[in-house]
Amino acid sequence: MIKLIEKYPIASLLLFVMVMLGFTIDAIPVSIMEARNFISAREMLTDNNWILTTMNGEARYQKPPLPTWITAFFGMLFGIKSVLALRWPALLFLASIGISTYLISKKLELSKSHSLINGFIVLSSFYVIGITIEAPWDIYTHGFMLMALFQLFIMLKQQKTNLLNSLLFVLFIAGSVLSKGPVSLYVLFLSFAIAYAIALKPKGHLLHFLKLLSLLIFGIVLGGWWYMHVRIADPETFAAIAARETSNWSSYNVRPFYYYWSFFVQSGLWTIPAFISLLYPYLKSRVTNLKTYRFSFFWTIIAVVLLSLIPEKKSRYLMPVLIPLAINIGFYIEYLIREFKNLKDKRETIPVYFQFGLIASIASLFWVIWFFSSSVLSGTVLIKFIVTAIVLLIIGVTIFKNLKSKNIKNVFYLVIAFMLSIGLFALPIAETHTTTDYKPISELQDKNLNLYHLDYVAPEMIYNYGNKIPSLKTGEGYNIPIEKTFHLLTRTNQPDTIEVLSKLYKMEFIDTYDLNRASKDSKSYNKRLFNHLYKLTRK
Repeated sequence: MIKLIEKYPIASLLLFVMVMLGFTIDAIPVSIMEARNFISAREMLTDNNWILTTMNGEARYQKPPLPTWITAFFGMLFGIKSVLALRWPALLFLASIGISTYLISKKLELSKSHSLINGFIVLSSFYVIGITIEAPWDIYTHGFMLMALFQLFIMLKQQKTNLLNSLLFVLFIAGSVLSKGPVSLYVLFLSFAIAYAIALKPKGHLLHFLKLLSLLIFGIVLGGWWYMHVRIADPETFAAIAARETSNWSSYNVRPFYYYWSFFVQSGLWTIPAFISLLYPYLKSRVTNLKTYRFSFFWTIIAVVLLSLIPEKKSRYLMPVLIPLAINIGFYIEYLIREFKNLKDKRETIPVYFQFGLIASIASLFWVIWFFSSSVLSGTVLIKFIVTAIVLLIIGVTIFKNLKSKNIKNVFYLVIAFMLSIGLFALPIAETHTTTDYKPISELQDKNLNLYHLDYVAPEMIYNYGNKIPSLKTGEGYNIPIEKTFHLLTRTNQPDTIEVLSKLYKMEFIDTYDLNRASKDSKSYNKRLFNHLYKLTRK
């Protein structure tokens, strides 16, 4: 099986993503950032707002439109209500990151099997997967940038700028900028360029580097056309949004410089190998290609430093760091595959047994969950659980068996199989774990209500409803509907406002709608996903 995977590396990386998540990822609730993207995509299709993008009928210029265009295209093909279909493009870009990592690794003169390991590591890293849902624009901007870096790497190695590589480089840079502005240019491109200069020492004439610089500028300008268009077409709104977004960089979510120092934890399954791979004095004498290891090491560290310089910090911003880190981890895994059978020092063997033994234990003991969830495991859910438990038990036992025989290559691919099984079999079970209070507002879609909201309404609610929910509150006061009867959605009781409305309307409480899958006493319960619905009739 491993030989077949290694024979078709690109197809294997693509299939890994699509089999792991391509048919089950809709089991995860829509996140706030996803909902904003989905709403804007829906309004592109319903209102034709392709350039001057909107969300709930209001200008939405905080993010560039390319990811939303791609989402809208999939929504047009498969239905804007299909969460699964709307997430497919993000999954394809996730796969592209694994494929690009493999291709760049090959260009770094690593073996085919080593390069494939790097690709699988990045695709199975926790936050690389998580970012596709938590912040969908990020997976696009970094996906495009990694494709651009592959083209740049070819031109640096060949010391010439041929037409095809130049064109692709410009288009991918433009795609990255049109996905999330200069974010990836700063984190991925700049750190790549600095690390390349330090570790690989680029060769070529000054004219060659000037050509590359001109291509970069051309790509940035091409990707920036939308910003210029919106600035001209809607200058006041654009300026207000730009000022607010810029101020966030220095005043919102401000964290200390060392906030990202535990970045290797975001790799999830690979936390221990990630930490060890960063021990440069230890690993530098054990790798097969010191120059490339030095490059991936510097690329990772410089990316973290660049992120640390920005006052605004969020854990999801670390996602691009996991790309060079995956290449770094790959050196350690490749070393273990080559030499683990010969290692005698317990300081080297114990971390390996702990790392993979822990994963094997989790897989082998998955069935224990039954003792804590037997009340909700029945019918088809029970069948899914049994299948998952059996598959994971087989994987866990096989990992233990290969650990005992010190066959780390088999262990590595069994860990990949573990990740695939979690996504394919275990993820759908999570969808069934909803509270009795869960009540989607989509139930109102076919009732043709004149629906408004009073205060804040979560984007998840608006997407789930399937249409716009206008606000009664405006900058100047309140916008009283012309209808004699309408429905009002409110997150809080708003006593002052309710008192004013009650003088004009007869108010009747109808129901509550709650998109939370967790119980109200749970820490994961989110109050903004809870709304009251009232019916108002003019007196």
